[in-house]
Amino acid sequence: MTTVFANFPVTDLPRSIVFYEALGFQKNEEFSNEQASALVWDETFWVMLLTTPFYEEFLSAGKVVADTKKVSGALVAFTVDSVEKVKELGRLAEQHGGRVRRLNRDIPEELMYELEIEDLDGNQLEPCWMKS
Repeated sequence: MTTVFANFPVTDLPRSIVFYEALGFQKNEEFSNEQASALVWDETFWVMLLTTPFYEEFLSAGKVVADTKKVSGALVAFTVDSVEKVKELGRLAEQHGGRVRRLNRDIPEELMYELEIEDLDGNQLEPCWMKS
């Protein structure tokens, strides 16, 4: 089994933790401190929230943290069990200060449904349901 860790720089760690917990992620205290917090979706997908100065420690010399409110750094897609779960995540994100966008790919909802969710710092998640 492979586990994916999406690492996101954040400007306000406590506020970002609240946002991700509202979406249904669970904080793992064992891998959290004042510089970073591990938010677990399931055993194969985690979001690591890192304060910007801590995130910078992982970058090669000369690289800077992208301002993800202005440029895209990455699109992190993950699957969920139903179209309704995708929609629920979108509603929760908006209720907690995130931005949501429905992608129009001319694919019928009964085959695939996805949203782009932008967190408080502009990092993007794409919850998706696909017919199997």
